[in-house]
Amino acid sequence: MEPHNHHPPPFYYSQRAHEALLRAGPRLKPLQQVHAHLLITGSHRNLSLITKLTLLSCAAASIAYTRRLFLSIPKPDPFLFSSLITSFSKNRFPNDAVLLYRRMLVTVPSLRPSSYVFTAVIKSCGELSALRVGRVVHCHALVRGYWLDSYVGAALVAFYAKCGDLVSARKVFDEMPERTVVAWNSMVSGYEQNGFSEKAIGLFHQMRDSGVGFDSATLVSVLSACSQVGALELGCWVHDRIGDSGYDMNVIIGTSLINMYARCGNVSRAREVFDLINDRNVVSWTAMISGYGINGYGREAVELFDRMRARGPPPNDVTFVAVLSACAHAGLVQEGRKAFASMSEDFGLVLGMEHHVCMVDMLGRAGLLSEAFEYIKQLGLVKPAPAVWTAMLGACKMHKNFEFGVRVADHLLAAEPENPSHYVLISNVYALAGKMDRVEAIRNRMIQKGLKKGVGYSTIEVNQKTYLFSMGDKSHPETIAIYEYLDELMKRISEAGYVPVPESVMHELEEEEKEYELRYHSEKLAIAFGMLNTSHGMPVRVVKNLRMCKDCHSAIKFISVVTHREIIVRDKLRFHHFTDGSCSCADYW
Repeated sequence: MEPHNHHPPPFYYSQRAHEALLRAGPRLKPLQQVHAHLLITGSHRNLSLITKLTLLSCAAASIAYTRRLFLSIPKPDPFLFSSLITSFSKNRFPNDAVLLYRRMLVTVPSLRPSSYVFTAVIKSCGELSALRVGRVVHCHALVRGYWLDSYVGAALVAFYAKCGDLVSARKVFDEMPERTVVAWNSMVSGYEQNGFSEKAIGLFHQMRDSGVGFDSATLVSVLSACSQVGALELGCWVHDRIGDSGYDMNVIIGTSLINMYARCGNVSRAREVFDLINDRNVVSWTAMISGYGINGYGREAVELFDRMRARGPPPNDVTFVAVLSACAHAGLVQEGRKAFASMSEDFGLVLGMEHHVCMVDMLGRAGLLSEAFEYIKQLGLVKPAPAVWTAMLGACKMHKNFEFGVRVADHLLAAEPENPSHYVLISNVYALAGKMDRVEAIRNRMIQKGLKKGVGYSTIEVNQKTYLFSMGDKSHPETIAIYEYLDELMKRISEAGYVPVPESVMHELEEEEKEYELRYHSEKLAIAFGMLNTSHGMPVRVVKNLRMCKDCHSAIKFISVVTHREIIVRDKLRFHHFTDGSCSCADYW
């Protein structure tokens, strides 16, 4: 019998619960037979038996049936509450765990929950990103005296990190008297997942130096952090530790290594790892295709995609974003059209905005501006996503079609008027078109709105330590040597034929000021530092947070000639591999 309305159910039916019920069908039937037997024999009054049946029902992923069993118990005891909360959390039904915890506090107010209950509820709050509820549970744990418990502490670190409150996560972490590997992993992954990869790597170094043993979860988080900042040396060290520790090259570790090598510009090593994975899934295939694409190997990306279609798992929507992006950056229009058509025709996948952006980008980069614009109009969207107009405007700038670009600029500002990067791009288009009055108007609008251009910076890893440079940066201890060497480099490449590209800086500057501004861009400073501090013949790898300007692209091609060094730059959009005066992008970027 269902309870009266004044007794709120401990959890609700949801789409996930219904899906779980369907999955549980074969496992649930024996439990229902046991339940029927208990009812017939009168054994359903035995609290121990009905508790075991309820927990087995939860483990079988039948939330609806678990609810019925729980509500049939007149007076649930503390053991049932605790066991069921823990089981809900373990079986990934976080909402139900939190609601049952709340009911437990009302039903048995004198109950002192165990550390396992607090750990389970805090973990569930993290999965729900329920920051306010989790803070309340944190207070409960403190009142109950669990502030020194290592399990509760580790769960709190993970909870705050998942909710994006890294200050609270670090405070809990620092106050833990004994930090388990789980707590270290939670803090490292919290930094990494929230975009603070340098802090994640720094904490990993601290973890390693303190003698704490790390596990595969630690290494996966560190590899992800390495991929974000281009820390290839540390990534290779982690790869060696994986081999030395005897970890299997499973799909999780393997895919993390593929991403790390690909996003650090070492595609050949990424492919070696890919070929070693026996149980490749759609994520590992997609990672390798994406790796080829962002490094400028469009044809290899398409070939691997064709192989995936023939012998691998069915591609998903992310796979198609990877292959379409690869085609866009390599100018493979026909291959891109074919892949795009197969997405819905062969695999029945729904087209998303990311796929439309890739198509506009591909057509625009290929110079098919009119077709790209018609494609946007045929989308039938009242207000296309800003990324669509950004791709279109970038293509107009690339092909110097400023008349078209001015029209597109109005659409972009209407779509996202508070994004400062749009104003910078539009200002450049207006300036190149000679419309200086509009340049001034755009900059005045930015001032009125309080918008500021993002600060560009570049990072480089030397001896497993990451160094950051900004334009004209003089904070580094080796500043004098760096500037002297860069000045020498600029003199050598000028003698080799390099000519500054003045359109890369503000148009109102005098020519001499423009050359000074161009000379000390962050990527040039990072490259000079790298060459001073690495062995001759070693590649120099730099990561830039913004798109590389045309002048730096031209200058670095010449630098690769006069120094006989390979230079790899990862900017906001893609990789540029400079060797002997040429770039892997073939100037198609």
